[in-house]
Amino acid sequence: MKIDRREALTVIGAAALAPATAATAQGKSGVALRGLLERSAQADAALHPLSGDESPPAASPPFVDPLGEGYARTLEYNKRTELAALGAVERAGLNAVDSTAYDVFTYRTRQIVETFDSGLFDVTRQANFDPSFGLHVEFPDLLAGTSLPFLSVNDYERGLVRLDGFADYLSSAIANSRRGRAAGNIQPRILIDNVLAQVDAMLGLPLQDTPFFAAIKRMPADFPANERRRLEAAYRTMIGTRILPGYRSWQDYLRDYRRSALESPGRWAMRDGARLYAAELARHTTTTLDADTIHQLGLAEVERIRGEMGGIRNQVGFKGDLPAFFEHVRTDPRYYFTKPEDLLARFKEIEGRIWAGIPRLFSERPRAPFEVRALPALGGQRGTGYYRPGPADGSSPGILFFNMAMLSTRPIPTMETLTLHEGIPGHHFQINLARENEALPPLLRFGSSTAFTEGWGLYSESLGRELGMFTDPMQWFGHLDMEMLRAVRLVVDTGIHAKRWDRQRGIEYMLANTSMAPRDVAVEIDRYIAAPGQACSYKIGEIKMHELRRRATAALGSRFDIREFHHQMLSTGALPLAVLDRKIGDWAKGRLS
Repeated sequence: MKIDRREALTVIGAAALAPATAATAQGKSGVALRGLLERSAQADAALHPLSGDESPPAASPPFVDPLGEGYARTLEYNKRTELAALGAVERAGLNAVDSTAYDVFTYRTRQIVETFDSGLFDVTRQANFDPSFGLHVEFPDLLAGTSLPFLSVNDYERGLVRLDGFADYLSSAIANSRRGRAAGNIQPRILIDNVLAQVDAMLGLPLQDTPFFAAIKRMPADFPANERRRLEAAYRTMIGTRILPGYRSWQDYLRDYRRSALESPGRWAMRDGARLYAAELARHTTTTLDADTIHQLGLAEVERIRGEMGGIRNQVGFKGDLPAFFEHVRTDPRYYFTKPEDLLARFKEIEGRIWAGIPRLFSERPRAPFEVRALPALGGQRGTGYYRPGPADGSSPGILFFNMAMLSTRPIPTMETLTLHEGIPGHHFQINLARENEALPPLLRFGSSTAFTEGWGLYSESLGRELGMFTDPMQWFGHLDMEMLRAVRLVVDTGIHAKRWDRQRGIEYMLANTSMAPRDVAVEIDRYIAAPGQACSYKIGEIKMHELRRRATAALGSRFDIREFHHQMLSTGALPLAVLDRKIGDWAKGRLS
């Protein structure tokens, strides 16, 4: 299936290639499972588009082209072999953690094998241009930041090989896209236009200002002068003769492609689009819910949240209707900062207040600190931002990269909710508590599941009042506004990809139900076009987590401990929702016995 770059890139570096930990499993089955999981993790790491630099496996290249034929053949062979080996492991002989790992491994491996059996793996390679999570934007972000180590001459030599591999990926993307066009799996024009705008922006930068040159600008001062000159010259040559020409090839190709690209933005218009969208919904939500069911769920959630928003409008004494209130929030200067440093200071103040309430709901916290920084590259072409963890040992911070471009579209009333979701106790807790637990197998420490990860982020937003937040009614409105965004996504994503909505209808629906700025609404809609199904995972994951909390509370009564519940939710990493349901149910039964 299509690689979700945001998910994939959360395990870059030490995480993807962390050394295997000592097994805590008991019995023959546990030892066999741990061995299989460790071998699988090493095989996956060797195929990761950007291999790590800490303890890399022998002969592992620093860049693997995820669109290459070798990647596809090796992945299919690995997963079929692993699934066969799993059949020799008896689940009944496993302890609680390993039973969860067995269920996760079974679910994910079968899902990948099914994409090969259905032919959909190759379809995703043919339709590979993605302005939201594409490697052509995520890779520059990675290089512009500090996640990859550039501390030694060898690090810089590996960086050159990495750049060379990325140039191969740029060529592969065009070759695979040509196959897609010939097969009828043609992508939407708006998506092609957005990728083209990103490419144009990159090519508009002087070579020394591109993200690919960033490591040279922060080269350690103790490097010998001759090495500094040699490495700078080598990077200039690599960027000038391989990377930028690769982007220019994209520019030429995309200008030609857009003339034959689809007017319709939805998956339904592709030859294999309908079954691809069904598979994408299943992968992202980890459920069997179909598009119609998700669409109706979204409509019901939108109506519920609109009712709560109307209550806030009345509470603050606004005289107009709800659409007028949305416009008021979009345009009133009091709701926006004009200086990045003021926005960052507010984030810091919010973080301090959240930390004060954390002990009431959580018994543990990550070792890694949390920071907010400006998005490093192409802010004018990007969304609000994203969270990226640091190394697995907690020695460096997890970072919310926030887009400081166009501050007049970054509303202050949403900042508490954004910090809860992207930071604490959202992605920062969910990702790092698992990564820092060396007793877990790599599958659970570093695995990803969109519905769990984003569902936890949205569930974390709902903890705001329990953490002492949302005392200002406008901050509560900001919370509702962001929850509304996730409800709207259920309607719009399925509307575009299954119900033949055009792009403008999606934009109008979102503007009618949120206070988001028109420019940000357009970015959101284009993200749903680029990554079908991904946006549905947030609300579906959150709904499941609230359901599990209600069920556990009802079952345990006075024995229910919210801190223990949250520990159970987070202690084994990101799980498919069915696996999470089984785990929490088993925990509640165990507490009653």
